[in-house]
Amino acid sequence: MKTIIIIILTIVLITLLIVLFVSLHPVFGGKPKGEELSRIVNSDNYMDDEFKNLEPTQLMQEDGSMFSTMWEWIKGPVNGKPDRVVTNEFITEEFMSLDDGTFNYTWFGHSSVLLNLDGRVVLIDPVFNGYASPIPGINKSFRFTNPVDIEKIPLIDILLISHDHYDHLDKPTIDRIDHKVSAYYVPLGVKAHLVRWGIDPDKITIADWWDEFELDASFRLIATPARHFSGRGTKRNTTLWCSWVLSGKNGNIYFGADSGYGKHFKEIGDKYGPFDLTMIECGQYNTKWANIHAMPEESVQANIDLGGKNMLAIHWSKFQLALHSWTEPIERARLAADSLGVNLLEPVIGDVEKIVTNISRHDHAISEHQ
Repeated sequence: MKTIIIIILTIVLITLLIVLFVSLHPVFGGKPKGEELSRIVNSDNYMDDEFKNLEPTQLMQEDGSMFSTMWEWIKGPVNGKPDRVVTNEFITEEFMSLDDGTFNYTWFGHSSVLLNLDGRVVLIDPVFNGYASPIPGINKSFRFTNPVDIEKIPLIDILLISHDHYDHLDKPTIDRIDHKVSAYYVPLGVKAHLVRWGIDPDKITIADWWDEFELDASFRLIATPARHFSGRGTKRNTTLWCSWVLSGKNGNIYFGADSGYGKHFKEIGDKYGPFDLTMIECGQYNTKWANIHAMPEESVQANIDLGGKNMLAIHWSKFQLALHSWTEPIERARLAADSLGVNLLEPVIGDVEKIVTNISRHDHAISEHQ
C-alpha cells in the first residue's frame, strides 16, 4: 500500500509540474484579451469554444491513434534524416536587386521563406533556432553548411505567421529578429503570444480568413483558409491557422502553410488566382493524419486548383516530424508534377531565386523560373 501511495503521489507531482510549466513558461504564449478576444468569439470560424475548418476534419484516422504509431516512432523511419551535413547557400546582396516584372525568394528549408516583392521584404514563418519544440534539443533541425545569420537578413517590412505550431512560430527566433521587423500580420489568437514575448502590440495586425489588407494601390495581403489545427499548450484550436496571398504589381504569390487537401484551394484559386508562385507543403505527412497534412500528390493537385504557374514544395528538408524518409516528399512531388505538367521548383536551400512574371497585377502571364 505504501508503494502504491508513493507511485500515486509521484504521478500527481509530475502532472502538477507539467501543468505549471505549460502555464508559466512564456514559450507557450499568452491568452487573447481585449479586441483580439472579441474578434475571436465573433468570428464565423469560431464555434463551441474553438476554431473549425471549412469542412469536417478528423485529425487522426480511426485506426490512427498515437499509441498505434508509438512503436514506429521509437524505431524511426529508414533514412529519416540526412547522414551528412546538407549543403545550402545563404542570402546575398542580390536578394535586394529587382528588375521590373520580377520578384525574388529564398527558401530556408521547411516553411521559412523570404520574399522581395515590389521592393517589400516579407519573411514568412521563420524558424532559425535549430529545433522545433518548446524544449531545446527536441525535434532538432538537420545540419546545414551555412546556418542562417539573422543579422545578415535585410530589414523586414512584413513578418507573416500562418499558425502557432513550434515549427512555424518560434519564440527564440522572434526574440532575435524583432528589431528588424516593421510589422507583423498574424491569424486570430497569435497576437497574444507575441505580446507575451514583449513584441510591441502596435506592430501587430490580426487577421481572420478572407481579411484583406491594402498596403498601397498595388500591394495587398489576404489571409485565406487552410485545413489544419493549432495549439502550443494543452488545448487545441484556440488560435486560428491560415494561408496567405501576397498580391503585388510584379507578382501574385500563395503561401499555403500547413494544410490537408480540401475545397479551399479551388476557392482561393478562383477568387485570387492564378498565381505566379505557390508554396505548398509536401512533407511530414502520414495516411493516419492525411486530413491535416496533404500527401505530395495532393499538394501538386492543390497547385493546379490554385492556378499555380510555379510550385515550391515546402514543409520538408529541415525537420523529421513524420515517418517517411527525408527525401521522399520531393521524390513523390516530382513524379506527380511530371505526370500532371506542373512546374515544380527545386531551389538550393538559402539561395536567391528570381521569378520572372512580366505582368501587371491584373494581367498574369506565364512566368518562368530562372
